[in-house]
Amino acid sequence: MASYQGKIFDADNHYYEAHDAFIRHVPKRMRSRCVEWVELEGGRKYQVIGGKIDRSGNPTFNPISKPGVLRELFRGNPRGMTSVELIRSSLEPMPAEYMDREARIARMDEQGLDGAWLFPTLGVLYEEPLKKDVDALCTTFAAFNQWLEEDWGLNHKGRIFTSPYITLADVDWACAQLEWALERDARILVMRPSAVFTRNGPRNPGHKDFDPFWARVNEAGITVVTHIGATRHDSNGYDTKSIDTLSMGPRPSVTNFQRSRNINDFLASMVFDRLFERFPNLRIASVENGSEFLGDLLRTFDRTKERVRDYFKDDPADSFREHVWINPFWEDDIAEVIEHMGPDRVIVGSDWPHMEGLAHPRDILDEVEGIPVVDQEKILHSNVTALNERRPV
Repeated sequence: MASYQGKIFDADNHYYEAHDAFIRHVPKRMRSRCVEWVELEGGRKYQVIGGKIDRSGNPTFNPISKPGVLRELFRGNPRGMTSVELIRSSLEPMPAEYMDREARIARMDEQGLDGAWLFPTLGVLYEEPLKKDVDALCTTFAAFNQWLEEDWGLNHKGRIFTSPYITLADVDWACAQLEWALERDARILVMRPSAVFTRNGPRNPGHKDFDPFWARVNEAGITVVTHIGATRHDSNGYDTKSIDTLSMGPRPSVTNFQRSRNINDFLASMVFDRLFERFPNLRIASVENGSEFLGDLLRTFDRTKERVRDYFKDDPADSFREHVWINPFWEDDIAEVIEHMGPDRVIVGSDWPHMEGLAHPRDILDEVEGIPVVDQEKILHSNVTALNERRPV
């Protein structure tokens, strides 16, 4: 079967945040409640988030692991190596294109990328530790979005499209950030797949409290991406000392299953709250959440409509397929996802330059072999291109 030869629009790229990304625009009086740096034993630097030191990673990103170094782990680990061994063997100084937009454009040219959506690395992790302090949460991400616009731009040369981070914890704040993003030609927004923790308690993302935000998204026709991030499900009451959300440790961890629970619940709640019936111009893209949940979710929609026959105006599974786009993990069965969603509702990305992604974005071509070339073109380019254009009412 023929394979796709054209350029790719990568639906899942990342940058690494600058040292001051979460600090540059935060008022000094608020920094102790938001994000700060601390240097501990041995000179190692960590970030303090909401007053608590986060020791879970290396926020300086230097040295950094090479992209795709963990691919063999997800391919069945034929050499039997641990994730630590694979990562340590690949460490290198920070390449310029991970933090500089002009260097990134040059690398994209080499990679044969027409365009790319870029998402945070640390930014998708920080709503969870800040969720109990809504003022600090909003202050942090208003500052972060301002840094993002300054260092990367929300639409840089029609090639790099970054995503302002939105929390619905304060709907007025969310609406103001949306207007700020629209004024700067943003094409996408990003939020985590989680219940929303407001000052009045948790809410579904489709709760009517958030209708002012969704109404403006609907009117503007901008795509909202829900990207994997830290959520309440990361431990879910299980042994927090062995949390390993990427399942890269020396033994399996139940916490790895949080990925499917998060996105399943988030998207199901939107359908159950009839969000798409109220706002028929919404487009939601699920990125880096995988697709393992998809078959069970669609079957749940079919069972649910029979049990509450007078509730839904639109068939819930059909509504889901109309308004949601799925980005499978590269190791998922992409052909099966196309069977579930149709070729017009599937998008793919490399997760470049993260270690669990692909070493080269065009390696995704290996994962779509056997799919008709007309469908390859859709999932590799035209579907994302369409989502990247605003579709105002």
